Amino acid sequence: MDVRVRALETLLTEKGYIDPAALDEVIDAYQTRIGPRNGARVVARAWVDPDFATWLRTDANAAIASLGYGGRQGEHMVALEQTDDTHHMVVCTLCSCYPWPVLGLPPTWYKSAPYRSRVVRDPHGVLADFGVALPDDIGVRVWDSTAEIRYLVIPQRPAGTDGWSEEQLARLVTRDSMIGVGLPLDPSTFDDVEVTA
Repeated sequence: MDVRVRALETLLTEKGYIDPAALDEVIDAYQTRIGPRNGARVVARAWVDPDFATWLRTDANAAIASLGYGGRQGEHMVALEQTDDTHHMVVCTLCSCYPWPVLGLPPTWYKSAPYRSRVVRDPHGVLADFGVALPDDIGVRVWDSTAEIRYLVIPQRPAGTDGWSEEQLARLVTRDSMIGVGLPLDPSTFDDVEVTA
């Protein structure tokens, strides 16, 4: 795949259809200014700031915008909070509607027909495929993203993170946990965290 991408980029550059510097700028934007890092910062803020978490639940657009994130494909956001008894998952059954400003480009599997059709029929099976086993007493709710509304899942804050800074907490948040097909990273795998009292 990498060879094909490079060959296509070379051909398009030689024909004058693309400017490599502009392409590098777009890639840099999605790697450093748009994407899952932004969503992770939103989640971490909600974990440490109860007022922000309430605002996020009631007006996700405004709360997310207050952190400087927004734009095309990020309009009409709704935040879904994972709880002890309900697990949320997001899909776009029609195409691939996805909140780019907070999650970046959608992963290939999110756009695939098997995911889009199976998640609504067998959410527990899809979760198992992603390595997530939920207790039987936790209900799963699947939300269908559209051009009019997009979702950001707020995973539960992992135990053992008391005293962690917002920046440290953001490292635990994964793209998959903000779609609902994954969980935050295990805090015990980070040995470089300094806890503040």
